[in-house]
Amino acid sequence: MSLEVPVALLERAEAGQVDDAEFVDCVRESLPYAWAVLTAAAQELRDDPTAPFGEHAVPPPSEAERGQLLRALASDSIRGAAERHFGVKFAFQNCHRVAAFAPSAVGGAAYAEFVSPLAQLRNQSPELRDC
Repeated sequence: MSLEVPVALLERAEAGQVDDAEFVDCVRESLPYAWAVLTAAAQELRDDPTAPFGEHAVPPPSEAERGQLLRALASDSIRGAAERHFGVKFAFQNCHRVAAFAPSAVGGAAYAEFVSPLAQLRNQSPELRDC
């Protein structure tokens, strides 16, 4: 299961009454490692708005944390809510390299390079082939 959903939130969801803030809170509580990684990448971009992107590239300390990150970034709804919350577009490589781009950078050279097949191939190493 990806998220730990409190009964009251599930009941509101079944009634169609959940807003983004409630969903984000559920994600933050359920996937704390993934949320910390997304926060770090977004904060790095905020700290240096002239940088092409903010990044977090530290491998997760365990498979449990890696699983959180994969669940967060593989889910369109989770990723989308995080992007709206932080005001960025996230890109993902190698089961741990996360970049936060300003929405205006999507389609630009730095974004196109980061999400390219060539960048994915160049970012491989023997240590990361298990991810």
